[in-house]
Amino acid sequence: MLSFIARSIIQKIITLFFVSVVSFMIIHLAPGEPSQVDPMNPKFTPEMVERFRSQFHLDKPLYIQYVLFYKDLFTGKTISWKDNQSVLKKIWERFLNSLYLFIVGTILTWTISFPVGIRAAILRGGAYDRTATFLSYLLISIPGFFFAYILIILVVTNFHVPVIGMETFGISTGSAPHMVMDRVWHLLIPSILGATAEVAVLSRYVRGQMLEVEGQDYVRTAKAKGLPPDQVHYRHALRNALLPFVTMFGLILPGLIGGSVIIESIFSWPGMGRMAYEAILSRDYPVILTINFISAVLVLIGTLISDILYTFVDPRIRL
Repeated sequence: MLSFIARSIIQKIITLFFVSVVSFMIIHLAPGEPSQVDPMNPKFTPEMVERFRSQFHLDKPLYIQYVLFYKDLFTGKTISWKDNQSVLKKIWERFLNSLYLFIVGTILTWTISFPVGIRAAILRGGAYDRTATFLSYLLISIPGFFFAYILIILVVTNFHVPVIGMETFGISTGSAPHMVMDRVWHLLIPSILGATAEVAVLSRYVRGQMLEVEGQDYVRTAKAKGLPPDQVHYRHALRNALLPFVTMFGLILPGLIGGSVIIESIFSWPGMGRMAYEAILSRDYPVILTINFISAVLVLIGTLISDILYTFVDPRIRL
């Protein structure tokens, strides 16, 4: 098992290197020079352009720019072209904001999807299964921005609480319980919106996987032996149906970076997805490259976690 994990780590380090090289090349293949930050600004003189190029090593060959960029990144010296602030500091602040949405949304998604999907598979073809299928396709089909406005109208109209931003303006002068509830309200609605489509999709996967396992010979044998239905469904079928979701669980980590640009824009939530979108619009290459690198790291960490979990779930890996 240790040799399997060691090989997996080495492979992921090599993959991360190639991802960093390819992403760096793609950024520099984009139309226009990186030094053309604000070509319409009359104060942006040729002398300022040269000073800018020299400051950010843009006057050097591409491979040297690659080495210097990641050297500055790992030493914490990378700064944003937009506001000259530390890139890692900016990302860390937005990362913490996205972390709350990610945790709540993930808990809602995984705790709702499995009971719904398992129950729909057990009661295949019944009223519950048809209702769950209808609601799943309905939630998948509704555009996110439309559903967001419906939620905002319902919550604001019925509960008379604001849901835009991370907190209500001026709430810092209120009592501690009031501040906590205000933050919960601002956090809950975007999290519910982000989890709805994921619940609909994941519950369908759970249902399909359960139906596939329920049709296996060993499950039919367990039923023929007269085992209780709950033991057949939850001990024999569910345990084997969970194997593909071990991989899916490891791949949810990139959601910390990606988030949802639409949700964060509608609710004015200062998260990572909105930051990445703003960096692309402003051509803030250090921020874009850093976010891309961190996303790759999270993907590889997630797959490594899946590999480790597989060694516990599937005995064949240990052998």
